[in-house]
Amino acid sequence: MSARLQEHYTDVIKPKLQQDLGLKNAMQVPKLDKIVINMGVGEAAADSKKLDTAVNEMTLIAGQHPSVRVSKKSVANFKLREGMKVGCKVTLRRDRMYEFLDRLVNIALPRVRDFRGLNGRSFDGLGNYAMGLREQIVFPEIEYDQIDDIRGMDIVICTTAKSDTEAKALLECFDMPFRE
Repeated sequence: MSARLQEHYTDVIKPKLQQDLGLKNAMQVPKLDKIVINMGVGEAAADSKKLDTAVNEMTLIAGQHPSVRVSKKSVANFKLREGMKVGCKVTLRRDRMYEFLDRLVNIALPRVRDFRGLNGRSFDGLGNYAMGLREQIVFPEIEYDQIDDIRGMDIVICTTAKSDTEAKALLECFDMPFRE
């Protein structure tokens, strides 16, 4: 089962980018490498059930079971000890990555309240784009009645682009709604 966006990339986006960026070789055209979704659950230090619900919600959103992340350092102000479970993270590649990006652009982002577009400057200089969502309920897999807390998440889209302009051109071809 191939993702709809993956076919769109090979048939439409790749030739268009090769022409627009003036690349001679088709292998030089930037492509999506992976999407990393991270959800920090600071309350998990006091209540471990919060982390379990976050893991279940992220499994529904990503379609893949996340790995639980532990703290590397002890921080007394946060009542946090080294080795405590503090969040979960999932890395999506290939078909699941394209499926997630399709749902993010076409379903989740239009459901965000007061959405005026994504910041076009959130690139890291190496062709990767980072964004944050304030609430997980914008995804249709999450039932509003079933959640106990509103949690945000960080989404990082990693590309093979050499520069931010190439990466932005690639993501614009995938219909990412950047504001200008």
